[in-house]
Amino acid sequence: MKTNKYVEDLRTKSAAELNDELVAAKKELFNLRLQNATNQLENTARIKEVRRNIARIQTVMAASK
Repeated sequence: MKTNKYVEDLRTKSAAELNDELVAAKKELFNLRLQNATNQLENTARIKEVRRNIARIQTVMAASK
């Protein structure tokens, strides 16, 4: 499955790499929301996907503490 591979990749990263990925995902979510508000977003399902990826990153970060 695609999500299992993504989570496994997250588990192999260091805390600094996870933090960088979290910041990038939050920026992407902001941009997607902005595009959605101005009716420029074509794939609205991407918002849900990015939100779940943020949750996955935060879960892995919490588990590694």
